[in-house]
Amino acid sequence: DPADAKVALLERLTRLYPEPGAKGIVAQSGSDAVSAALKTAKLATGKPGVLAFSGAYHGLGYGPLAACGLRESYRAPFAAHLGAPVTFAPYPGLDGDGGGAASLDASLGAVEAALRVGDVAAVLVEPILGRGGCVVPPAGFLSELHALAHRHGALVIVDEVWTGLGRSGSMVRAVDDGVPAQALDLICFGKGLGGGLPISACVGPEAIMRSWARQAPVVPPPRTRAGRSAAPPPWPRWMRCARVPCRARATLGARWRAELAGALSGKAGVRAVRGEGLMIGIELAQPAQGLRAARAMLERGWLLLGGGRRGETLTLTPALTIDERLLEGAVAALAEVV
Repeated sequence: DPADAKVALLERLTRLYPEPGAKGIVAQSGSDAVSAALKTAKLATGKPGVLAFSGAYHGLGYGPLAACGLRESYRAPFAAHLGAPVTFAPYPGLDGDGGGAASLDASLGAVEAALRVGDVAAVLVEPILGRGGCVVPPAGFLSELHALAHRHGALVIVDEVWTGLGRSGSMVRAVDDGVPAQALDLICFGKGLGGGLPISACVGPEAIMRSWARQAPVVPPPRTRAGRSAAPPPWPRWMRCARVPCRARATLGARWRAELAGALSGKAGVRAVRGEGLMIGIELAQPAQGLRAARAMLERGWLLLGGGRRGETLTLTPALTIDERLLEGAVAALAEVV
């Protein structure tokens, strides 16, 4: 039987789902959570296919790796092992290999063409591209994507490992971006979920999650021992007390993004400062410029994560409870090194 701590954890996790009666699977990493969601979609629909997006990163386990649109080099050495049929569509707002950002219509058109084949179990999507460069899609993208998927009998897996729990200024970014709660299928949480502990989760409505129980013979869920002895993480308490999502979105995040944009305006090679909440990308003209800037920041005591399909984006994801004075110092340092 599950440990009491695991039961308590699942009770808290399923309350993150916008509709009552949700069920969850506890895992140990974002990649594990996405794997659980992909398996759930296969069991629920009986279909083999996955539709993912260019620039997307969902983890390095074999299921998520097959759907990795960030860089071909991540998948190529293991192509013979990646049996899932995955189709990629352009992510709206992301520059393509031929230059120019994909429009909303072009992206949704490619999605519909892939769905029309009829073998897609799940559309796997990040509400905002994370490692792909903090690319924010046009308003309405996620809600239209859900409508298209459901019209063709596919589920939507929303990868909120980066964007959820306050990072983008939302507990569930897809909801704040306009997806009706009753239209959501599967949501993956991770990263900030454990407050440093290796905990993640796949959460969805009972009607979909019960697909595991309908299998005969029994199909074991992923990570059967995950969360068995883990104490429930501290996030529910401090999220409420510190009003972290609101601070990340309005009080602090928007202001910091504006300060960064102002300090870097006119700097050679700076193409864009974008993002939501405390999830901000600085896109540079050349990957080498991004690497030089990251190294120069490290020499000054600042840690930055590289991003983008070519490593051309500096990704800024500070602690959601960070002292504002540190953010001001980061702006000054970036203005020096970029």
